[in-house]
Amino acid sequence: MKRFVVASASPRRRELLLNAGYRFEVIPSDADETLPPEISASDAVNELAKRKARSVLKYETDAVVLGCDTVVALDGKILGKPKNYEEAEEMLRSLSGRTHEVYTGVCIADSEREESFVSCTKVEFYPLSDETVRTYINTNEPMDKAGAYGIQGLGSVLVRKLDGDYFTVMGLPVNECARSLARFGIEGRVSL
Repeated sequence: MKRFVVASASPRRRELLLNAGYRFEVIPSDADETLPPEISASDAVNELAKRKARSVLKYETDAVVLGCDTVVALDGKILGKPKNYEEAEEMLRSLSGRTHEVYTGVCIADSEREESFVSCTKVEFYPLSDETVRTYINTNEPMDKAGAYGIQGLGSVLVRKLDGDYFTVMGLPVNECARSLARFGIEGRVSL
């Protein structure tokens, strides 16, 4: 059986893969994540997922490697992880009562080939009061999340509705990823 390596330290991705019955090793990528400022969100996650998979594959040539990247975009502008409380507050206020997109790029590669794809989900927030923004930021949950929220945690109460794949917003479109992994001979507990 082929080794399966995940080039991400994300606990959410690890949880999703474990829940889908996969066995894998985690070797976080050290890929350069610098991108040109004019790049689209879709192109950004696609490029970064490829870089992450390739950077680990250089050293793990006998493995199938999964690289991923997720961004939040509002009006075509990428919202990364907030650097501080003020930036988290600014992001959450900009998302309040509006619809934004979450893009997750996935690259699966071995020594012979690679496949990549991008999944996009639209997320609509409820209008957020000052108190809601303040109390949510004070939980510290927003501080390591793209767009300053985590849909799988306390941030779930901010979301009015989704159009697309919930798991894309968590950082790994499991359904599409499983089908791609199967083409590389990697399967979870359910054969596809």
